[in-house]
Amino acid sequence: MKKTRWGLIGCGDIATKRIAPALRDLPGCELVAVSRNRPEWAGRFAEQFGAGRWYADWRELVADPEIDAVYVATPVFLHAEQTIRAAENGKHVICEKPMAMDLDQCDRMMAACRNQGVKLGIAYYRHFYPVVKRMREIIQSGEIGKPIVAQINAFERFNPMPGDPRHWFLAREQAGGGPMFDFGCHRVEVFLHLLGKVTRVRSSLGRVLFEREVEDTAVALLEMESSARAVLSVTHATVESQDTLDIFGSEGSLHVPVLNQGRLRVVGPAGGREECHPAHANLHLPLIEDFVRALEEPNRQPQVDGNIGREVAAVIERIYSAV
Repeated sequence: MKKTRWGLIGCGDIATKRIAPALRDLPGCELVAVSRNRPEWAGRFAEQFGAGRWYADWRELVADPEIDAVYVATPVFLHAEQTIRAAENGKHVICEKPMAMDLDQCDRMMAACRNQGVKLGIAYYRHFYPVVKRMREIIQSGEIGKPIVAQINAFERFNPMPGDPRHWFLAREQAGGGPMFDFGCHRVEVFLHLLGKVTRVRSSLGRVLFEREVEDTAVALLEMESSARAVLSVTHATVESQDTLDIFGSEGSLHVPVLNQGRLRVVGPAGGREECHPAHANLHLPLIEDFVRALEEPNRQPQVDGNIGREVAAVIERIYSAV
């Protein structure tokens, strides 16, 4: 079997924990090269994950003729330029979330990939969670009736000091926004996957605890095409972490106390039950595996493609403009 030869741009925390291990370990993948602007770190990273070479300049990586596909794992303000340049060099691309800083960048990324005949995936890996798949099945079966109210709480204490490698998340020109932009987008994708399109948005964003360029807390009310109401609350400010997903229907309800763990409580006309649908140990691996299958099947797109990335970006843009 011919392997997809990968180049990885960005060697940060998520690349170390999930992306590089998946590109190294999946049978259909080979990690050929990595890029980071700190040469000494790039070299160590390449050695750690078995990449044959490394580049300090990502432009050299995307021009490498022995690379078939590129994973862009850099801050969001770099996504558009790097994706477009990779596509222009004939590389397929998975781009980390959020897709880009704005819709114009999303459109240019999609156009570049379309014009070059390469495929584009966006790293909304929760799309592949077994518990999300199971919730979608239950909703579509009618067991809980018509979805009425859905609610997600995503709370994570985060206040990096200047000099911290992740301090860029607080710079609007690099991060785009605060927690709603960064990890709220993941939850918007889950709502779209489970409940369909968003028709109306209302929101409140603010600096409740921290003085910074971006919000530390945000709440959005999404009216769905199905007429269900979805509430998304995100924050960097609470001491207690939350990762909940609840859907209340006309005949029952679904409750996930920790989305990353996959435990599910189903309440229906016949009573309640507990199910468990844990995610893969490497949360990124199913997404990358699906993308590789799409490369092997010319007529199939990745399940999470540029269209989904753009749809999420459009909702996020409406959340920020609806304040």
